[in-house]
Amino acid sequence: MEQPKYYDSIKELITATSTQYKDDVAFRVKIKPGKDPEYKDYTYADFIADVNALGASYYARGFRGGRIAVVGRNQYYWVVSHMACLFGGIVSVPIDKELPVGEMEDSLIRAEVDAIVFDVKNKEQIDQIRANGRTKIREFILMNDRDDGCSCVEDLIAEGRELPEDIKKEFTDFRPAPESMAILLFTSGTTSKSKAVMLSNKGIACNVADLLVFEVFDEHSTNIAFLPFHHILGSTGMLFALADGMRTVFPDGIRYIKQNLTEYGVTFFLGVPALIDKMYESVEKGVEKQGKTKTVERAKKLAKFLLFFHIDIRRKLFKDIIAQMGGQLKYIISGGAPLSARVSQGFTDLGIEIYQGYGLTETSPVLAAENKGHIRPGSIGRPLPAVQVEFMDKDEDGLGELCAKAPNVMIGYYKNEELTSEVIRDGWFHTGDLGYMDKDGYIFLTGRKKDMIVLKNGKKAFPEEIEILLNKIPGVLDSFVFGEPIDGDWTDLRIAVQIQYSLKELTEIHGDLTPDGIRDVIWEQIKQINQTIPHYKRVTDLYLTEEPFIKTTSLKIKRKEQLAKVLGTSK
Repeated sequence: MEQPKYYDSIKELITATSTQYKDDVAFRVKIKPGKDPEYKDYTYADFIADVNALGASYYARGFRGGRIAVVGRNQYYWVVSHMACLFGGIVSVPIDKELPVGEMEDSLIRAEVDAIVFDVKNKEQIDQIRANGRTKIREFILMNDRDDGCSCVEDLIAEGRELPEDIKKEFTDFRPAPESMAILLFTSGTTSKSKAVMLSNKGIACNVADLLVFEVFDEHSTNIAFLPFHHILGSTGMLFALADGMRTVFPDGIRYIKQNLTEYGVTFFLGVPALIDKMYESVEKGVEKQGKTKTVERAKKLAKFLLFFHIDIRRKLFKDIIAQMGGQLKYIISGGAPLSARVSQGFTDLGIEIYQGYGLTETSPVLAAENKGHIRPGSIGRPLPAVQVEFMDKDEDGLGELCAKAPNVMIGYYKNEELTSEVIRDGWFHTGDLGYMDKDGYIFLTGRKKDMIVLKNGKKAFPEEIEILLNKIPGVLDSFVFGEPIDGDWTDLRIAVQIQYSLKELTEIHGDLTPDGIRDVIWEQIKQINQTIPHYKRVTDLYLTEEPFIKTTSLKIKRKEQLAKVLGTSK
């Protein structure tokens, strides 16, 4: 592996790579949907010109050194707005477009933003916030429409091109300080609990530089920007695509993902396990519907055998299956939660390279990842080049808390020194994840420290590792494992689970079922899983629901809220 080339800022990194790829297409944007869609291509040179023009307009309006929030769907002008901030020393504040009005308003107040760039689909929320008059926002800018009382990104770019040379030069010559805050990002959760994370220019640039040598893909890959940019994995993924010379396209929505993969010839996909699982499930159902399950399994065995002799026929052998995912898909990166080993192996067997990465908002975000030739079952991979890892406060089983020291660790939590000092001690960031590292440097995680279930005999169980097994049960949409007090005694817990099931799927498999029949079918499957895990980790109580669990916008279960809901219901 070659050594990363590090940069002091995102501006320095993206300017360098954009010069290298200046004539290549950076973004393909659908400007007219329908049967005969029309597209507009922006080269890397076009993109940088738009960023510089918008940035000059920001400066002309007095936003240098200020803060600008960006709210909306993933789209070209979201990226231009965000990058104009990062290039000009303006703090970008990406806000979740799905937040209720009250939470969005509170986030804007807490972040002390001076202006907001927003999607026309969020206009109703923003109009309400504007009418309330509680923020210090002095300019409202639509990213994809024009409206009285609002500026428009497109108009600002046009204005920026016509500004005096000295203002344009002031922006293009500006050099962001390496340690300065580039992004202020709110973690998932309710506003009262969400933390405002300060990420530095150098930290984000370092993470992208590490990824460029750690994850090597074909030249001129096509990336579909599916993960929301207000999540750090989505926005850093976008920076990685730009730094790697990829062409980025935007999805029309989750319902159109298969269509978009084909339409754009997507080769690279960055997603979360929930979405990747659905993709693989769709593939399996397609094979099953055609009655080819046994044929495909035999073909997988043949392909594996030939791989021993360095003969790879997987993509030819499974051409029809890959066609279900657009036909060009070569690489999948999974992040945000543990990926099912079955799904990972399933894609690998088809000839699609799939790697998982690990990190947090606070680490910009990637700390460790898998890459070509370095995959170990159960592991989340090895640390990136600039990342030091230690497992601290190990217990008798050798499990400790994963701690990291790296340039990409956050500056701290905004206006919360107490909380910052709790997680960053002696230069080490304490992730809250427990696990261990093997002799070859592969990291294995067992679960979140705060979610760990400590049983009366001192044994420890981690909900996530049990949930991965339970989620494989046919008809189970999701599972929530928790420690249930025996006779109301919170010092004496048993392992319980709430299962969210699909009545439709269970009926297709087992025929019509009564509520007791549903319980019997699922409990029988749980008993079989119980036989494969240590006695103390076995599930001994079951709750059933058809309702989705309470989750963050990044699709992680809000465990505290869900536990209160479960224990407040009957079985």
